[in-house]
Amino acid sequence: MNHSKRHSDILRLVQEEGTITIASLADRLGVSLETIRRDVKPLTGDGSVLKMHGAIGLPSYSGEAPFEKRMRENSEAKRAIAGHVAASIQDGDSVMMDAGATTSFLARELLGHRRLTVITNSSDIARTLATVNGNRVYMAGGELRSDSGAAFGVSAIDFVSKFSVAHAIISAGAVDLIGGIMDYNLEEAEFARMVLARGARSLVITDHTKFGRQGLVQVCGFSGFGELVTDSAPPRDIANALADAGVRLTVTGVA
Repeated sequence: MNHSKRHSDILRLVQEEGTITIASLADRLGVSLETIRRDVKPLTGDGSVLKMHGAIGLPSYSGEAPFEKRMRENSEAKRAIAGHVAASIQDGDSVMMDAGATTSFLARELLGHRRLTVITNSSDIARTLATVNGNRVYMAGGELRSDSGAAFGVSAIDFVSKFSVAHAIISAGAVDLIGGIMDYNLEEAEFARMVLARGARSLVITDHTKFGRQGLVQVCGFSGFGELVTDSAPPRDIANALADAGVRLTVTGVA
């Protein structure tokens, strides 16, 4: 691979991902960390990419896309993840979910289940599962976001802290080697952290595009949950970190 082609490949990957770690770039391009660091310098120098701590990103990149756009992006991968997780949940189980595109797909995959107890801050998830099949749905209160229709804030966190459930499930905004599971909003990260603390089973679900991204706020390190389900294997450094933390990794592929 010559120098100019690697520059093009770096730009392509960062355009696809929004943000990506130096370690993930080295892994995906099959070169050393030092080589990637050297190649990134002229790209940061001319403003093509922004340098972050251990990562690079697009100059215009400011976090997650609006909710409806995220529901469309990688929808088959998110549906495959959701289908796999739904198959591990039994009729009558209790499930807590945060607001996210992948958890909204999971709610749709749970429509065939009966007598679920569902706790969520997502109006989309609540609307999907309430009043059907004998389900009981509890929705956290608080200020509803205009984007996702989800409630956040102290009252939402306090509400879900009163429950203990069989399955505590969050979607991830970013999965970073150093930061672990990350988000782009403080209140969303705090809510997700509480969700993971309330389940006998703690599960992160995310499609492969979140690997190597660096969010603004840490939800938890890799030791803060028990399972991760995704559609494609993570970069080797992240996979090793998950294994070292004792996380059960499941790769579903795309349905």
